[in-house]
Amino acid sequence: MIDAGTMAPDFTLPRDGGDSVTLSALRGQQVVLYFYPKDNTPGCTTEALDFTALKDEFAAAGVAVFGISKDSVKKHENFCAKHSLGIPLLSDEAGTVCEDYGVWQEKKNYGKTYMGIVRSTVLIDETGKVAQVWDKVKVAGHAADVLEAARA
Repeated sequence: MIDAGTMAPDFTLPRDGGDSVTLSALRGQQVVLYFYPKDNTPGCTTEALDFTALKDEFAAAGVAVFGISKDSVKKHENFCAKHSLGIPLLSDEAGTVCEDYGVWQEKKNYGKTYMGIVRSTVLIDETGKVAQVWDKVKVAGHAADVLEAARA
């Protein structure tokens, strides 16, 4: 995982809706990147809905929030439409951003070992430095915890 206090690796990724997002272009405001394994799975859907529910509060605090997974832009658009999501979702199909942030890790499930995205969140300050990292996130209450940290 990336460490607090280090510069957040810059990137440009495509997002739902057809635009792209460049992290360095967001300097001057805080940014939340929440990395999640897969669109339309129970935990990922709950997390996306929780961030969407707090979207206005993040905006009022001057915080931009983005979800990132390896799903395609098309899958993200279907996910957003199906669940009325209000948080931009970025597509890291090549997995380079996931690797740069250290969230692409070995996972185990039912005795099977495989590589995948470990649910993680990174709060980046106005200067582009990593302010806080949440690793192996439990979804319940997480979005509210991130909002509280961003306000602090």
